[in-house]
Amino acid sequence: MHKMITITEVAKKLGITPRTIKRWEEAGKVKKARRNYRGWRVYDQFDAEEMARYFGREARFFDVDHY
Repeated sequence: MHKMITITEVAKKLGITPRTIKRWEEAGKVKKARRNYRGWRVYDQFDAEEMARYFGREARFFDVDHY
């Protein structure tokens, strides 16, 4: 199973707010997030890095030692 990262963590790495990511989802600019058992939006490494690339940002979400 892949490590998941919350919308707040993704937003912080990208230098934006979680609300911005929610708006991107609503506009169809990014894939809708999965939800964890609490109902929080979560992303795996691939989705988070794809979002960063799409918006021209550079971000590492996980350390290499997680694999």
